[in-house]
Amino acid sequence: MPKYFYTAKTADGKTVKGDSIAESTHELFQKLKDSNLILITALQEGAKGKNLFNLSILGNVPVIEKILMTRNLSVMVSTGLSLVNSFEVLSMQAKNKKLKNALLNVKEQVNKGKSLSESLSSYPDIFSQFFLSMVKVGEESGTLEDILKILAQHLEREHRLKSEIKGAMIYPCIVLGMMVAVGAVVAVVVLPRLNSFFKGVGAEIPFYTKILIALGDFSVKNWPFLIIAPVVLGFLIWMWAKTKTGKRALDTIFLRIPLISSLVKKNNCAIFIRSLSSLLSAGVPLTKSLDVVHGTVGNFYFKKALSGSLERIKKGERLSKTLQPYSDIFPVGALEMIEVGEETGKTSNVLKTLADFYEEELIRTTSKLSSAIEPVLLIALGLAVGFFAFSIIEPMYSSLQSIR
Repeated sequence: MPKYFYTAKTADGKTVKGDSIAESTHELFQKLKDSNLILITALQEGAKGKNLFNLSILGNVPVIEKILMTRNLSVMVSTGLSLVNSFEVLSMQAKNKKLKNALLNVKEQVNKGKSLSESLSSYPDIFSQFFLSMVKVGEESGTLEDILKILAQHLEREHRLKSEIKGAMIYPCIVLGMMVAVGAVVAVVVLPRLNSFFKGVGAEIPFYTKILIALGDFSVKNWPFLIIAPVVLGFLIWMWAKTKTGKRALDTIFLRIPLISSLVKKNNCAIFIRSLSSLLSAGVPLTKSLDVVHGTVGNFYFKKALSGSLERIKKGERLSKTLQPYSDIFPVGALEMIEVGEETGKTSNVLKTLADFYEEELIRTTSKLSSAIEPVLLIALGLAVGFFAFSIIEPMYSSLQSIR
């Protein structure tokens, strides 16, 4: 059997180098795993300096690529392929240039003895704090293969949820876009050309047609302003929304709008519960899990609830009890289910079931809202087209009367 020179990591992050006899890198990986070591690199005796093993992961690139990368990495780790070689393969598979470069650099850092989580932390715009925490737990507990599977499932569920919501809102956005386009064409192109004809024959022009003509003239004369102003305004609103005051104001508004409020609560609750479930099932302590989840939820009030809960949990209180003061921002039944999970000792499983429920509920609610909006938008579009048509037909009829 061949002899391998290896570099491995202990649970507390120390680097261990040595040699061992094994039939393959997979057998070497399993032998080291039984000794609570994580294989980083492996070089077969007699090989020309060619590493046979290594590892890396995901970031701020297309979500599909992240999911595929995480899933493939899980398979490679389970087969015993070294982290170095795994990342080399992953970098060749990656289509996104940014991800490819990151994976190659992570491979080099791991090859030099850094831990995987430490190497991935060099790319915070690609690998979230949630992702890094999960990987670190996998390294420390020797369950990296299982952690990667959980991460892949987490990313897939998250991507599916966002895709379903976006898909449900496409049709209403198209209808609104058509309304704006019809209005712009009538006001800017059609009416200005007819206006000179109306004036020539002395036709009486209704006040609403005059308003549309005035808007069209203003748009033609000031089109640079009309293009630049919305962009600048949108940028200013975006910058304001990133401030603490702006974020809090927007989140307050969203939680008070009747239809939107339910969606916001279910969305943030699903993210919170899904992330917490993944972390707990990976063996992350509750306090550390809540600290990580705090960075995954976007709503100001959910962040506040997690911060308050974390402080009380450190004093020995249970999660369900610490969240009770914030029951108004959680959907009905959520806190009761969390309490059941704590009492039965199956918090992680209950949270996973609860996350599945709220994700499906959010998708159904969004679809229903989209279906309810569609006929309203179609009626509004019909009324808008009718208004524009009437604004043209009435003065034209008046013009014919003047000619006669």
